[in-house]
Amino acid sequence: MGTVEPRVSILLAVYHPRMDWLRLQLDSLNAQTWPNLELLICDDGPDEPVDEAVFREHVTAFPWRLLRNEENLGSNRTFEKLTLLAEGDYLCYCDQDDIWLPEKTARLLETLRSEKAGLVCSDMYIIDGAGKRIADSITKIRRHHIFRSGTGLTDTLWYSNFASGCALLADAALAKAAVPFNPHMYYDHYVTLFAANAGRVISLREPLLYHREHGGNQSSTLQGVHDRESYYRIRVETPLKAVCWLCERFLADEKLRETLEQGKEWLEARLAYGKGERKRRGTIWEYRRFSPMASLFELLLPYMPAPLMKLSFWLSRKNLI
Repeated sequence: MGTVEPRVSILLAVYHPRMDWLRLQLDSLNAQTWPNLELLICDDGPDEPVDEAVFREHVTAFPWRLLRNEENLGSNRTFEKLTLLAEGDYLCYCDQDDIWLPEKTARLLETLRSEKAGLVCSDMYIIDGAGKRIADSITKIRRHHIFRSGTGLTDTLWYSNFASGCALLADAALAKAAVPFNPHMYYDHYVTLFAANAGRVISLREPLLYHREHGGNQSSTLQGVHDRESYYRIRVETPLKAVCWLCERFLADEKLRETLEQGKEWLEARLAYGKGERKRRGTIWEYRRFSPMASLFELLLPYMPAPLMKLSFWLSRKNLI
């Protein structure tokens, strides 16, 4: 009798998917070369449920199961639910509109096991809504995206993520231990921080999927930002809530705990400065290492005329600053 390879659970959250894109994604999952897979799907759109027939038609190579949320939970809580229900030894998170290369699961798992890591992520090709390749790396469309590997990565990872959910694979026990997810951070960011705090994280600088950027991506650069008020709400208040949650509930090592307290002070200063407390500029500058660009931009932001501010937002979305 041959040795049974460890099982990988692919966790797919769907919400009002565009069906042609979903079919392409399911076909790419069905073509994965790793021999022991399961697909766990959760439909988070109870008002417009996906027909189960599409999964029967396109997923034939391994078992799958479809769950339906009774109310819209959002991506974080849906992936949290899938994480707890998964039966595999390892977990791959999956978006509804990407296309995986056949070797994606196998390459990620081989890398994780050879590097003795708790989590591994890959690079990705970028395609547009029409399926045209527009970049051969996520770093080409997000200039501040810097892949890192090894241990001791939490110094900046608490604030700036480099592992996209659609491109990562994690040890299942580790991911389950991360539950509950931080409600103020994207699930992939939080799981990666949890893994880095626990040990070793690896970035594989090899594109293993086609990631679709179509303007509606939940984590797109400056998504939802259009004026000063929305900027501070999304780019300062939400990260501040996230770091407060981490300070209160996260079992961080001593070094990370000190970093989180400093990060909290930095974010509080940024928020106060935006509300007119100009004396807080010194704290912003003191902790500028967390994000030099954000620190400098916000020190200038109160003095920017609205057209220049909107131009800055546009340049950032275009990956020019």
